Amino acid sequence: MDEQPAHPVAPVPAALFDDEREQRWRSRFTAVRMSRPTWAEDAPDRNVYVSNSSGTFEIHAWDRATGARRQVTDRRNGTTSATLPPDGDTVWWFADTDGDEFGHWVTQPFDAEAGAATEPAVPGVGDGYSAGLEIGRRLVATGVSTDDGTTLYLHERGSAEPARAIYTHTEDSGIGALSEDETLLAISHSEHGDSRHPSLRVLRTADGSAVADLHDGPGKGLAPLEFSPVAGDQRLLVGHERRGRDELLLWDPTTGEDRELAIDLPGELVGGFTPDATALLVAHTHAARTRLYRYDLASGELSELPVAPGCVGSAEVRDDGTVEYSCSSAATPSQIRALRPDGSDDVLVAPPGERPPGSLPVRDVWAAGPEGDVHALVTEAPHQGDAPAPAVFVLHGGPQAADEDRFDAARATWVEAGFTVVEVNYRGSTGYGSAWRDAIEGRPGLTELSDVAAVQDALVADGTVDAARCAVDGWSWGGYLALLAAGTQPQRWAAAVAGVPVADYVAAYADEMEQLRAFDRALFGGSPEDLPQLYREASPLTYVHAVRVPVLVLAGENDPRCPIRQIDNYLDALAARDDASYEVSRFDAGHGSLVVSDQLDLIATEVDFVRRALRD
Repeated sequence: MDEQPAHPVAPVPAALFDDEREQRWRSRFTAVRMSRPTWAEDAPDRNVYVSNSSGTFEIHAWDRATGARRQVTDRRNGTTSATLPPDGDTVWWFADTDGDEFGHWVTQPFDAEAGAATEPAVPGVGDGYSAGLEIGRRLVATGVSTDDGTTLYLHERGSAEPARAIYTHTEDSGIGALSEDETLLAISHSEHGDSRHPSLRVLRTADGSAVADLHDGPGKGLAPLEFSPVAGDQRLLVGHERRGRDELLLWDPTTGEDRELAIDLPGELVGGFTPDATALLVAHTHAARTRLYRYDLASGELSELPVAPGCVGSAEVRDDGTVEYSCSSAATPSQIRALRPDGSDDVLVAPPGERPPGSLPVRDVWAAGPEGDVHALVTEAPHQGDAPAPAVFVLHGGPQAADEDRFDAARATWVEAGFTVVEVNYRGSTGYGSAWRDAIEGRPGLTELSDVAAVQDALVADGTVDAARCAVDGWSWGGYLALLAAGTQPQRWAAAVAGVPVADYVAAYADEMEQLRAFDRALFGGSPEDLPQLYREASPLTYVHAVRVPVLVLAGENDPRCPIRQIDNYLDALAARDDASYEVSRFDAGHGSLVVSDQLDLIATEVDFVRRALRD
């Protein structure tokens, strides 16, 4: 075996600031945080949520009747995927190995202590990557993805008999929704070869036969959101993009009735039924903010809910009509609140201890780009004399995601360190319509970077940033873009930081989970074997010879999304150059770490690296 070159290791600084600021930035990570609790349908006092109270993000249970809270999972690399069945008797969570996302669902009693014994949740289902889970009172539907494709299963709860496969295909698919009477199962599939724009099928749970299909054609995806919660009502709420943005429709697969909901709001919509199915709770996202509305299904009346200021994270309606939701802004840490039928709105539950310190607000920037205005969020650090502060362009992952006006401890750390933070919702981002999201198809990577360049040029022109003191940073797809920027835009950047990136696209495709291979085939129009030149043009490895700025790479040893071998290929290519300046930080987890101490070390390493690079 060839000996691997030794790569320079990025040091973890002992401290970034003086004592007061050091305490402030660290407390944003170490303060106890929790997700919005979700409850069991038939036992609403039983809830689960994710919290970092142990120093690692783990599953916790909360009994509202007694007030008791306890930690459910206790694993070295943390746990974040969990749910409750309707009866709330057990907690279901996904068990993988050291963050590799490959595993199976397990259960343990709701009242068990942390670390208690578990048992496989669905007999006869082997390990794989999760392709969805729906738990009914009688049936469980679950999906498993492997290199061979996806298989969807049904299982009678409580039965020792193995689950039965009801659907299998080499292309990507997933569990969508189970009807209230559990006779129908909605699934998403990409039999047409495009997992970015899936179609729907409803199956009979009795025998797996098809009831109906919904397919809107090329470039128009469909998402099964949920069936009506009322017995005998077989309407399925579906997300569609027939008019070039995410909207809502009701589809009854048993009758074929298809009703598009005319909700006249700019931006994009997602939603869910109220418990009596007379209305929808609609989350409306526009220009990096999400707000809540109620849509009456009989009258079509739309009314905005008077939730707290900020950007809503998630929300759900309880049986009494209370809307429980999370919200935050760039300046204000997240809260979990309850908007009650009488109009009162207060904090539902708060984590123990002090709230983390706030930060500075963002401002909106719209810059003229190659194919339309590009939206960016800017958090401007105070100027140092007459000169603007150094800037870090933090590029989001996904690419089907977006930066929003939400609280982010990492953003606040950069600002604390004296950097202006620029977050660009480049083409490929969600929230700006289907055409904007899909504009990167056939030319990923370089398309997004042309939008980033347009924002940078606009901010240089108006004096917000100094062209000579800009760094580019990102994780996942954002890390990929940062590496690609270092090789294709070396004149624009003083440093590049890439967390868990795609670095060698061909090797990444070979090693990544099949769900992402399907995504890449849809994104590029085929596999690397079909389109070798296009993959080469999109791969940071192709441009490694042109890198002229210091590069920091942060990589997870067990990452199934951006696997370690392809990152090592890139690092080896840098090492083969005599003039390359780069450092590496490897951590023992998957696509990021759920351990708070790791998160502290990683952001401190990033900030320290960019500081040193800009000083040089």
